[in-house]
Amino acid sequence: MNVIFIGDIVGRPGRETVKRVMPWLRETYRPHLIIANGENAAGGRGITAAIAQELFEAGVHGITMGNHTWDQREIFDFIDNEPRLVRPANLPPGTPGRGYTVIRANGKELVLVNLIGRTFLPPAECPFRAADAILEELKDQRKCVLVDFHAEATSEKIAMGWHLDGRVSVVLGTHTHVQTADGRILPGGTAYVTDVGMTGPLDGIIGMKRDQVLRKFLTGLPSRFEVEEGGKWQFSGLFAEIDEKTGFARKIRMIRVSEDDWISR
Repeated sequence: MNVIFIGDIVGRPGRETVKRVMPWLRETYRPHLIIANGENAAGGRGITAAIAQELFEAGVHGITMGNHTWDQREIFDFIDNEPRLVRPANLPPGTPGRGYTVIRANGKELVLVNLIGRTFLPPAECPFRAADAILEELKDQRKCVLVDFHAEATSEKIAMGWHLDGRVSVVLGTHTHVQTADGRILPGGTAYVTDVGMTGPLDGIIGMKRDQVLRKFLTGLPSRFEVEEGGKWQFSGLFAEIDEKTGFARKIRMIRVSEDDWISR
């Protein structure tokens, strides 16, 4: 099973980038399933039903979320009825939506799990115990499992990788918007990377307008951040080849393409 995961899609530039590179992704990697983090897809804050549909029509099969899950109020109107979208599983009981789902496409099945970290992020229940509970619930029903751990601290993400090594197919980090250089297959067979990176504006500061972010750093005063709509774009993602018999990863490859790379192809 060939799987591509697209790093945090930021605003309109991120969505347009996904559409731009999708034919190349399909031709180059022959993916059976394409998953994306969409928690910044609506102007950098949350997602709407129309934007989720836009991503599905572009070729994305499943969407994960994070700390901006609830920023667009209309999500409460559709999250329970959209099985291809998951929010962090370690939110309190009774929270709308689902923390994991089964994504089916091209004759393949993948369990998609979303978790959120607790370090430097709003309160949530233990992501490690939430992961354990999900795997206990699944037991041996399905072997191929991908976990998007939306977390700030690198140590917390690395700990999750080791905690789930040999128990899931892929553990990948999102949220920091900067792709890390530590992609590997752990000894137990689980593909791991601390952060996949972001898809969207290259010339902003993690996707946002530079002057607004700099103003906050320079003055310490509150500043409203808006998506950087100008400048160049970047695409960040991960490719994983999974053995469907064992559920373990055979191969992992980081993907990063900038506008300059694209022009020089």
